[in-house]
Amino acid sequence: MEEKKYVTEWANKNLGLTLKITNMVHEEQTPFQHIEIADTLEYGRLLILDGVFQTSVKDEWTYHEMISHVPLMLHPHPERVLIIGGGDGGVAREVCRHHCVTHVDLCDIDGRVIELSKEYFPSISKVLRNPPEKLHVHVGDGIAFARKVKDFYDVIIIDCSDPIGPGEGLFTRDFYKSAFAALRKDGLLVQQTESPIVQQSTVHDVFEAMNDVFPIVRMYYSHVPIYPACLHSFMLASKVYDPLTAEPRDGAPEPMKYYNRHIQKSCFVLPNFIKELLYKGQKSF
Repeated sequence: MEEKKYVTEWANKNLGLTLKITNMVHEEQTPFQHIEIADTLEYGRLLILDGVFQTSVKDEWTYHEMISHVPLMLHPHPERVLIIGGGDGGVAREVCRHHCVTHVDLCDIDGRVIELSKEYFPSISKVLRNPPEKLHVHVGDGIAFARKVKDFYDVIIIDCSDPIGPGEGLFTRDFYKSAFAALRKDGLLVQQTESPIVQQSTVHDVFEAMNDVFPIVRMYYSHVPIYPACLHSFMLASKVYDPLTAEPRDGAPEPMKYYNRHIQKSCFVLPNFIKELLYKGQKSF
């Protein structure tokens, strides 16, 4: 068999991102998904799940900092955090940097992602390799995990894969209702919601579904080079705090490569085409 020289993620039948690789480090099929770990020339080591690029050692901070610190700095006193997905450990690493956070549950459906990340992505998974006392790792269905909890978490972070396969149920109104119930009275939730350019239907559908459950829903974005069109969206759903008007608390962990206090506000300033997508369902691409 000819050695694989390239890996490609197809965002749709017309658009993909291809990276040249030097080595296919690991490949296996779990009961939940197909896992590949490749060394790329452009972005270093890369985690791929079911053909979708998840994270790379070179650009992971553009995603992990923004999905973690934006909600944690918006909430004035976050103590208990639930991470659904996040088996690579990057979100847990960032969450655990906040001294005010005293309890973190991480629940990923595929234990092999956790184990392989600890073996092959030490810089991303270091908090899983040497977990602090406040971090509790669970292997199981995040939807079922959240459903069992009531009025407990201050922040829920949904670091899931695309809305297909294992992650599909995390993009539904029923799940958002369970998450709402699992949050304290001033809790908030953040979910990665794909590209507002390439996956416009997903972004719009999640925005509408969250609005059916939460009183405040805002989209923000980050630039993630390995994701389709580089522009990546996150949806923040809140019971009380509106990121457009609330001031972030002081004391963000340092150092950061992407996040800062100004970006906490500016990431919610949306281009007109995204506003039209969210509020009118009007697609530009």
